[in-house]
Amino acid sequence: MGTLVYGAAPAISIEDRTLKHLQAVIIMKLRRDEPFAFNWDAEPGVGEDIMHPNAAHGTIWISQASQLYFRYDGTRHDKLNPEWIDVLTKTAYSPRGLWAVPEPELAGTSA
Repeated sequence: MGTLVYGAAPAISIEDRTLKHLQAVIIMKLRRDEPFAFNWDAEPGVGEDIMHPNAAHGTIWISQASQLYFRYDGTRHDKLNPEWIDVLTKTAYSPRGLWAVPEPELAGTSA
């Protein structure tokens, strides 16, 4: 049985680097006054509902009225990957909404 929570959504734990990229997309969308759904799966580093740790996935609606707070555990100031921001932005415009996809390698940087 699922639960619909209206109002303050549960805190979602997301790895710092991923969150920094999601934050860039979220702020861009809100500046454009474009509400959207944000989805997460309970995968390490991608999004864990700390209020309901056994939850497999979740969705929240983000709009200008949303009160968001981005908190980071680390102090690193990594450069943003513009290719990842582009991929994340495309997911935000999809019917499913924004979700954390794996970071693509920057063009010209292979291991």
